[in-house]
Amino acid sequence: MATVSLRDVTKAFGLVEIIKGASLDIAHGEFVALVGPSGSGKSTLLRMIAGLEDISGGTIEISGRIVNDVPAKGRDIAMVFQNYALYPHMTVAQNLAFALRMRKVERTEIDRRVADTAAALGLTDLLDRYPRQLSGGQRQRVATGRAIVREPQVFLFDEPLSNLDARLRVQVRAELRELHRRMGVTSIYVTHDQVEAMTMADRIVVLRDGIIEQVGSPLELYDRPANIFVATFIGSPAMNLIEGVCDGQSIELAGGSLPVPGRLGVKPGTPVTVGTRPENIELVADASNAMTGRLVAMEVTGAETIALLDLADCRITVVSRERLSANVGDTMHIRPAPGKLHFFDAGGRRIAAADGAA
Repeated sequence: MATVSLRDVTKAFGLVEIIKGASLDIAHGEFVALVGPSGSGKSTLLRMIAGLEDISGGTIEISGRIVNDVPAKGRDIAMVFQNYALYPHMTVAQNLAFALRMRKVERTEIDRRVADTAAALGLTDLLDRYPRQLSGGQRQRVATGRAIVREPQVFLFDEPLSNLDARLRVQVRAELRELHRRMGVTSIYVTHDQVEAMTMADRIVVLRDGIIEQVGSPLELYDRPANIFVATFIGSPAMNLIEGVCDGQSIELAGGSLPVPGRLGVKPGTPVTVGTRPENIELVADASNAMTGRLVAMEVTGAETIALLDLADCRITVVSRERLSANVGDTMHIRPAPGKLHFFDAGGRRIAAADGAA
């Protein structure tokens, strides 16, 4: 059973601590994505699991074995890098076979693994080509195949799709997900693209400044973010946040007010940040029980219309499936869906679930 466990893992470069006590358990066969902004520590964490970076503290276990002092080649992992790291003077077949040749695997076994891997990735007709003769998507598949052919316990991916154009990324991430479904190998995938993580991973680990902010399934993070950072990082367009103050039976916000849910449990005068996803805001014709704002921009994507409104001292994004008949500068009225609201305290932490709240 290929499991990965981190226990209070730290990493420091001199006096600067990059990873600050990360603990995580990854089950056999899971596909886990590490996401976060640049500098959050996600690639450093992956490189420590791979054995390419020493850890400063804590323990890393792979399949129950502590590997803190085990070199990369002894960890039975395979890594796919952002730049693919293919040998330009070798054909596709030679690139796939290289690691097996270095391990002195028998020739017949090498040929079998290369043929099987090439067939699984649609590379059979490309085996005699060199990397310079391949498209970006084909190079990515070769890099993935070079990891697969080793039959490791764990796959590690470090932003493997970042060099591809948007359309090709969609295609290749579907191919990677299907490949994982067929093989069932434990996989850890680093990306800065939260949409990529949402569509591929069984669970997502959100990092900020070397700290794990939240771990959960894509929908858990989307529907119940632990704090404002996760709420705004997961989801595109980002969650709207409106600063307000609890005033007895309502929360007074920019451009209007909302009734206090029954079990919100905050006292009058308490600052509260209300969050709502752009697709959970309804555009309404009248101002009764609604908030009022001014349309400052509108983007029509075909299937959706994205409207940006100024409400007093904040800006709100609304995603509508309808075609809007409006012009910049028009006054518009919005009503957030009451069952889809999120509430955060002054420290940015999620306030306990409330009646009618997400």
